[in-house]
Amino acid sequence: MAAMIAWALLLAGYWWYTSANGLTPMETMQALIHFVSDSSYGFPLYVLVYMVRPIFLFPATLVTMTATYLYGPAQGIAYALVASNLSSMIAYFIGRFFGSGFLHNIEQNKTVGIYADRLRCESFQTTMILRFLFLPYDLVSYFSGFLRIDLGWFMLATVLGSIPGTISFGMLGASIQGDFAAQSISLDPFSLAVSAAMFVFSIGMYRLVRKREVMRN
Repeated sequence: MAAMIAWALLLAGYWWYTSANGLTPMETMQALIHFVSDSSYGFPLYVLVYMVRPIFLFPATLVTMTATYLYGPAQGIAYALVASNLSSMIAYFIGRFFGSGFLHNIEQNKTVGIYADRLRCESFQTTMILRFLFLPYDLVSYFSGFLRIDLGWFMLATVLGSIPGTISFGMLGASIQGDFAAQSISLDPFSLAVSAAMFVFSIGMYRLVRKREVMRN
């Protein structure tokens, strides 16, 4: 309910600003891009938006892509890594303190129950596998909080496991070039290639970790 209200307020504010200033939706978007990328408040604002994003169910991939579009590949990926890991910790604590009532019901699902047991027994490795698989970022964080797995192992696995995905989606954002207001948007082939390569690398890391796990067992 809170997420729906927040989305309604956000859309209403966007419509009001666009109408009051006689701008097109694309011009409003470009004005926001200039403010965040040029203002000294841009980076703190970006981190804050990323941190509260799980509460409003806004996709992490879009916010990661935004960082590299605004700040370039290297700086944007660094910003996104910092912000996304802070965001995962927020979602973890929300799940830990407010989600215990859902735990019994969700574990009735056989597949969910298997991963719940794995997360309890092998928090680090299972969390990393789930990050490599590009499962919904907040779902993994909330679920880990529900299960009250060790925060240290969860954060270490998230930091390491989210690097390929952050680079992949970050480079996808970096491939978007041009001006939204002028509607002159193009895609950079090199950035797209790097994005695809990191996606394949992440899946490869998942398969490697799983293979080592099977051999060990």
